[in-house]
Amino acid sequence: MESILVVGSIALDTVKTPAGEVADGLGGSATYFSLAARQFAPVRLVGVVGEDFPREHRELLARRGVDCAGLKTAKGKTFRWSGRYGKDSGAAKTLATHLNVFKDFRPRLDEAHRRSKVVFLANIDPELQSEVLAQMHAPALVACDTMNFWIDSKPEALKELLSKVDVFFVNDEEAKRLSRRPNALQAALTIASWGPSVVVVKKGEHGALMLVDGRFFLFPPFPLPSIKDPTGAGDTFAGGFLGYLASSGDYRSVGSLKRAMAYGTVLASFNVEDFSTRSIETLERERVDERFHDLLERMSVPRAESGRVRRPVAA
Repeated sequence: MESILVVGSIALDTVKTPAGEVADGLGGSATYFSLAARQFAPVRLVGVVGEDFPREHRELLARRGVDCAGLKTAKGKTFRWSGRYGKDSGAAKTLATHLNVFKDFRPRLDEAHRRSKVVFLANIDPELQSEVLAQMHAPALVACDTMNFWIDSKPEALKELLSKVDVFFVNDEEAKRLSRRPNALQAALTIASWGPSVVVVKKGEHGALMLVDGRFFLFPPFPLPSIKDPTGAGDTFAGGFLGYLASSGDYRSVGSLKRAMAYGTVLASFNVEDFSTRSIETLERERVDERFHDLLERMSVPRAESGRVRRPVAA
């Protein structure tokens, strides 16, 4: 079992959805990822918070097995984001973003971080993501995420980064925007041509698709009667995906990647059932595996006994 290094944001989020709202809840890409990935493998978190970051949040991460030696406290306030979701639980409308100490974040890795075999470069400036990667000692698996802001402001830096990573997580809108292609399939093929051997396109309530070696695989979402807060679902998905791969040691086979997709789907489904990180803070592996097997059962389609489907007889 390999340890996972994650470098990204730790935030305090204020979110309003049709199901309610939360003020200054624990958030950030690295936070959601860490709480999901630690279900499977040790996680080392590198990030920065301000002097106002609640001690109980740091204690929660440590209690859940996340190595916070790389979580630094800087003078000033913690990164804050505020957003609102509509009835369709689609993309959030950003109401306010205050980078605060995150504005001057320059990740510097210690020797233990550099030796990590699995790396997740969470959603930060692609130039910083490349700087982190340059500090690593030959990782076995590198994955990254991004957002529209970086796609629009630093597309060349992002493409340069993608030439060095194995797995790229991106949502449907971002994939089309980055590739300038009209649909997710064409977008994934274009992005794969830039370097990543695996491209995962997240499609929200419509599930996700994965491109591996020119082949597409489709995955439905786990069916839920209601969603409270979609914030962090994509990072939680990535945590489940990479966490499983780190625990299995098999980063390349299609079977292992398919199971990783299913675990990512399951972790994301737990995350959206409550606000902030509440649902995954106390989540245990037994419940994760139960839902994983439930999802596989729902996805299974038995073959016809003869190996082929019989055509209906004309009346």
